[in-house]
Amino acid sequence: MTGKKETHVSEAKKQKVKELAENMKKKTVMIISIKGLPSAQFQDIKKKLRSKAKVQVAKKSLVDFALDHSGIKELHGLVQYVEDSTAILFSDHDAFEISGILADEKSPAKAKAGQIAPNDIEVKAGPTELLPGPDISALSAVGLAPKVEDGKIAVMQDKVIAKEGATITPELASIMAKLDIIPFAAGVEPVAAYMEGKVYGDIKIDKQAVLTSLEDSFGRALPFAVEISYPTNQTIDYIIGKAGIEEKAIEALIGEEAPFAPEEEQATEEEKPTEEEKAEDKPEEKKEEAEQADDTNEEINKSDEVAKEDNTSETSANNTEETKPEGEPSSE
Repeated sequence: MTGKKETHVSEAKKQKVKELAENMKKKTVMIISIKGLPSAQFQDIKKKLRSKAKVQVAKKSLVDFALDHSGIKELHGLVQYVEDSTAILFSDHDAFEISGILADEKSPAKAKAGQIAPNDIEVKAGPTELLPGPDISALSAVGLAPKVEDGKIAVMQDKVIAKEGATITPELASIMAKLDIIPFAAGVEPVAAYMEGKVYGDIKIDKQAVLTSLEDSFGRALPFAVEISYPTNQTIDYIIGKAGIEEKAIEALIGEEAPFAPEEEQATEEEKPTEEEKAEDKPEEKKEEAEQADDTNEEINKSDEVAKEDNTSETSANNTEETKPEGEPSSE
């Protein structure tokens, strides 16, 4: 016989693929991680999501097959995110809305060997409930400084026992359990989602990190807005206060650069007539000037009259000499 051997697929698997492909017609198709999640907690989360989303667990091969045969080519982009510890979520709600809901549905979880530290894990200095014995060596083995005080073990100084991104060892997991350090949060983690023709990776929403970022941005924006005098309900009081401080500084600067004038100069300034006094004196000055002009005109007229009289006398004398007989001797 030649040709490929036909693979037998059970009716149950066919039905599962058909069901998955039908649900993939919804607005949001999300790949979620359920790694390390206790079964009881997973069932509780499914119940809370029931009104907004449907969660199904299936083998990776069936999920991949359903994604490739759903009739929506863009869904193929989710295949790379599917693993053995993932489930698939379907919803008619926005993918980021669902991601926000999942972020709230988490509970504290103890560390397990092999997990990755989500942030720096620090042991604070202080007393513990551990009794002296083998635990002293165990604490020293992870870098802590133990000491017996009042019959119990105490940690003498703060110490980061696992940096962010470090792998948790069995020894670290044991010590954290004994010291009641719970650094993890167990829950469903969004991995990637398809929505309205696009695939979105890394859609995890960290609400606390977002709030911290907003607070930091506000803290940096507030002094800048005050500096440029940008008025808002949050900045107006600071702007007014800043203006008052600057006003006092300018007053102090003017006072230093403009000392009082000497007494003589002050006296001279006081003797100077005001504008009103000058205005009152002007009519009298004009009157005096007019009288002086009249006197000058009178003197000029008198001079003219005298000159006319002299001219008249000379003319008369000349005429008299011309009318005398030629033989008459002159009076001289």
